[in-house]
Amino acid sequence: MSFHGTPPAQWRKSTRCGASNGCVEVARLDESVISVRDTEDTSARLAFGLGEWRAFTEDVKEGHFDSR
Repeated sequence: MSFHGTPPAQWRKSTRCGASNGCVEVARLDESVISVRDTEDTSARLAFGLGEWRAFTEDVKEGHFDSR
């Protein structure tokens, strides 16, 4: 199989989702774009630049979004 242009995205979801479908999936669309979508509505997507994505994941790791 050959692709002309960008190959299809390889969507991944967290293993912590288990059998639940209420999760998000993440894919790298190209060298500069990360996309996020809901597993229940795959037509709605958000796109982030690499800098934005790195800042977000660092904030998650540092616990900035944890419920208190």
